[in-house]
Amino acid sequence: MNKITLLMHCNDQSGIIAAVSNFIAENNGNIIYIDQHVDREQNIFFMRLESEFETDVLDLEHLKNAFKSTLVKQFSMKWRIYTSEVQPKMALFVSKYDHCLYDILGRYKSGELNVHIPFILSNHLDLKPIADSFNIPFYHVPVTKDTKPEAEAKQLELLKEHKVNFIVLARYMQIISPKLISEYPNKIINIHHSFLPAFVGAKPYHSAYKRGVKIIGATSHYVTEDLDAGPIIEQDVARVSHTQSIDDLIAKGRDLEKIVLANAIKHHLNRKVMVFNNKTLIFY
Repeated sequence: MNKITLLMHCNDQSGIIAAVSNFIAENNGNIIYIDQHVDREQNIFFMRLESEFETDVLDLEHLKNAFKSTLVKQFSMKWRIYTSEVQPKMALFVSKYDHCLYDILGRYKSGELNVHIPFILSNHLDLKPIADSFNIPFYHVPVTKDTKPEAEAKQLELLKEHKVNFIVLARYMQIISPKLISEYPNKIINIHHSFLPAFVGAKPYHSAYKRGVKIIGATSHYVTEDLDAGPIIEQDVARVSHTQSIDDLIAKGRDLEKIVLANAIKHHLNRKVMVFNNKTLIFY
């Protein structure tokens, strides 16, 4: 059984769902999931659809060309079709914090994530033993102010060599360059803490503790040139109280980071995310 996922958006107009459903039926497909949303303010129609095909070999290129020459042209659609036969490749970028890395690799090893990890890259050597224990190649690419261009060139070389589809920054403590972002638009996933009010600097949990915050959180988003302001994929929060120490806040925050990042990766892998104007639609 071959399965595809279709993501599309266009100006809202009559007949889109009927036309797409008929197209799938005419090509011997069976729709097993469909969801849609209309942004009334901008008059944009969004849809996510999953379909199964009973053919032994699905001619994906023929299907894409047929869809493009008919419905895409008719409705002026922006669209993507993905097949379940292709397993995405995900590179992990890390620094010294290990909690997100351990969590991702544990889920990967157990088969929870339908993805291949060709390598782990870091600007430090601290986490190499973890990569070795999971038998995943580890590349040490140091980054300094003077060597940043060379480091970026090496990163891009590795990403192209291994045909990586997307990147996860599992607490990678370096700013991603515009060049790398342009090569992987909406394909670099980051994770960081979330506070209201915002606490910047090297020790945000210490600042939050001193202010007596009642809620801490984590946010996962796609990376853009605007630092920590890319389209949000997943968020979560936890309540804290005056009885908890700074270490308690840090531990709780790291738990949130692990869960939020894992869910963001799953949303991306399952093609549940659509980005429009720096905002995401998540089809749960």
